[in-house]
This record gives sequence, structure tokens and C-alpha cells, in this order.
Amino acid sequence: MSVILGGAVKLYYYLNEDIADPRTQDWSLIRTPWPGLAIMCFYLALVHKWLPAYMSTRPAYNLRTTIAAYNAIQIVGCVYITYKSLSLGWLNHYSLVCQGPDDGPNGVEYAWNVCYGYFVMKLADLLDTVFFVLRKKQNQVTFLHVYHHFGMVAVAWGMVKWVPGGHITMLVTLNCIVHTIMYSYYLLTIWDESYKQSVWWKKYVTQVQILQFTLLLVHFVALAVTRECNFPREPAYILIPQNLFMVILFSDFYYRSYIKAKKV
Repeated sequence: MSVILGGAVKLYYYLNEDIADPRTQDWSLIRTPWPGLAIMCFYLALVHKWLPAYMSTRPAYNLRTTIAAYNAIQIVGCVYITYKSLSLGWLNHYSLVCQGPDDGPNGVEYAWNVCYGYFVMKLADLLDTVFFVLRKKQNQVTFLHVYHHFGMVAVAWGMVKWVPGGHITMLVTLNCIVHTIMYSYYLLTIWDESYKQSVWWKKYVTQVQILQFTLLLVHFVALAVTRECNFPREPAYILIPQNLFMVILFSDFYYRSYIKAKKV
């Protein structure tokens, strides 16, 4: 038992100290995983237990103005991060096939504006679920929804912790583009509720999400099979099955919502 515990402690210090990027360790919530894990445990308890119990005897809240402001902030944040990621990296000197960690003159700026900014946005995304529960739409708090939000916070934290720049950040760029489209659609449905009845909008938003995960799957497979790439391959081994799983889940949702339902 002592050998196992000793190995676990060594692994923890190796992951948390030895291979961590020293440029980001003093940023809020990054030094150790425990504050982030506490937030995620609080999130799970909040949306699955505490808020549903609170709302069981209360009418649904009207959050129209709050959600409109939230969607607008999300759009601005995603556009800004996309712009910074493209201007400092992917339209500048980044390579699509194999891009090593960004330790150049703009590396810290990229890490802060793109990677850490993305992490903050993923934390803000958790409010999506809170709004569902407060509006008494618990049926939308699905496994896919919660798993996706939980997983993206974990991925964003790990990116800031270990590799804040380079190959992995294609995920940030594509995801922010997709979220700009998605939150623009949500904002339109608040402005004009007739958009909620449009299957065209909903269907193509889901298609864009599936395309995103497919492109990311190809992007990380390229990292895994490219020889002599100085970006660590370990993220690819985690994100390949993660993105494959998301393609399967979103494709299943698309089939049940827009193909199978149409046949019925």
C-alpha cells in the first residue's frame, strides 16, 4: 500500500509541478486541480440535486433579459478569442499538421488571451445548465449536455496547465467559431421566438457541431501519426477518443431529432 501511495504522490507532483508550464502556474485556479474540481463537483450537485429540489415547489423563472445578456457576452468573448487565436497563431506562424508549443515572443500573450480566456469561457458555459433548471427545463439537462460541459472545462484547464499554445489550440479556434454561431442563434430565438420553431436553424447548428468534432478528430489524429513533431502526443491520445465520442453522441442526437422524428 505504501508503494502505491508513494507512486501516486510522485505522479501528482510530476503532473502538477514537473511538466507544468511555468508561465501559467500563478494564474487563478491553475496552480493545483483542487479548486477546479471543487467547482465541477459543486456544478454537478447544483444542477442534479440542489436546484431541482429548490425548483420543485416554485414556478419557472423568466430569465429572458438575463439570458439575452449572457448570449451577447458569449458572442463577444468567442469572437475576441477567435480573433486572437488567428492573429497570434493560426493565420500567423502556426502549422496545421504539427505545431509545437508556443514559446515565441507572443507566447504568453497567446496563452493568456486564447487559452486562459477559453478556460474562463468554459466555466461561464456552466450557466447554460443552471438556466435550464431555473426555467424548469430539466429534460434538457441530458448526459450529453453535462458531459460536454464538464469535459470541456477539464480540457481547457489542462491546456492552460500544460500546453498553453500550439497544436491543441485548434480546438479553441473551432469551438469558439461554433459557439459564436450557436449563441447567435440563441440570441435570435430570444429576439424573435418564431426562430424556435425553425428546424432549419436547429438542424444546421447541430451539423456545425458534428463538423467541428470531426475536424478536431482529424487534427489530433494527424498529431498522433506525424513523425518528429515536438508537440507532446499525450493530448492527442486523450482527445482522439474524446472527439470520437462527441461525434457519436451528437450524431445520435441528430438522428433521433431530425431523421428518426421526421420518419415518425
